[in-house]
Amino acid sequence: MSLAALRDEPLSLDEVVRAVADERAGAVVTFVGMVRNHSAGRDVTKLEYHAYRTMAEAELRAIACELEAEHPGVRLACLHRVGTLAVGAAAVVCAVSAPHRERAFVVCRELIDRVKARVPIWKREHGESGPSWVGWEDART
Repeated sequence: MSLAALRDEPLSLDEVVRAVADERAGAVVTFVGMVRNHSAGRDVTKLEYHAYRTMAEAELRAIACELEAEHPGVRLACLHRVGTLAVGAAAVVCAVSAPHRERAFVVCRELIDRVKARVPIWKREHGESGPSWVGWEDART
């Protein structure tokens, strides 16, 4: 089973790289999603990530299992932060090892794309204009 979890504390790229270590692997590809200081033309001072923890971790593990079944010989790891994060903090770290670099790049991209599309984690941006949820529109307005 791959490493796939939510964390309340700062993330370690070294941890996900160690988790995918494999003597058969010729490549390890990593991805680090960072909190940036802007979004959609607005300043961002910090982010909050909220999750339905048990469902989010189950979905992270399901994605890991799917990708390992679809791509025999790969190992992968993904950690996602929850809580309040400052600009410059790592929000998500992923690593994929594979026998060859092309497969490692492809699977790492698939991993982060599936995480963003399917895992119930919600982002709230804070800036000069106040807080706002990302990707959610109030149906009452």
